[in-house]
Amino acid sequence: MTGPCSRPVVLCLSGHDPSGGAGLQADIEALIAQGCHAAPAVTALTVQDTVDVSDFRVLDRDWVLAQTNAVIADLPVAAVKLGMLGSVEMVETVLEIMQKLPGVPLICDPVLRAGGGGALGKDEVGYAMREQLFPVATIATPNLPEARILAELPEGSADECAEKLLPYIRHLLITGGHGDETEVHNRLYSRDGSQHDFSCQRLPGSYHGSGCTLASALAGRLALGEGLASAVKSALDYTWRTLRDAEAPGRGQYIPRRLPLDLS
Repeated sequence: MTGPCSRPVVLCLSGHDPSGGAGLQADIEALIAQGCHAAPAVTALTVQDTVDVSDFRVLDRDWVLAQTNAVIADLPVAAVKLGMLGSVEMVETVLEIMQKLPGVPLICDPVLRAGGGGALGKDEVGYAMREQLFPVATIATPNLPEARILAELPEGSADECAEKLLPYIRHLLITGGHGDETEVHNRLYSRDGSQHDFSCQRLPGSYHGSGCTLASALAGRLALGEGLASAVKSALDYTWRTLRDAEAPGRGQYIPRRLPLDLS
């Protein structure tokens, strides 16, 4: 038996995916791989597989508050990672939770669609996240289709979406890979005008849980004290390796191989 846990604690507010590809299981595995301890609080239950999502139910806010209050009272939360919220009321609930964690970095993955395209919340949920959560968040990690919804620019480029969204948030990572380009560009924008472009080789196939994996890995790197740009690069590199080694256990998308720890 050892002493106190030396691994940073990351509070995860996400949905449950019974296929194990996305949601809280993705959060837990990605955070373990960063050397962090995941404290998962369920925000929603989903009916989905590796093909698509068919239904979801958002938990009552009192249940979510009870879960997070128990964690906050007991564990030293070093970062908070948001995934699926599913309702405007849950956005407001998260804002209440963050008021109890002043100074703790918030990493916001605006989950609005499943990998198969099914909706995981109305666009109004995204707008509420933009208006209420982005101002208190450290960084948001939308893919380009999500960024277009949030920016209300259906055909907008990453640069155009960033220009529209940066008044709401300090840092924005818009991930690529949803087109047919041979090289994927992931673009980090900051309100001070600085930009970083992280490119990687496009991998074949489509993946279930890649966004959850990236946001959780980034939350872990920030919880460990890594600087923002370096943490983004570390999280992107790790996520790319999980996709490179992904498996297809079902009839649909590949699932990132987030563990074991010897990914190299």
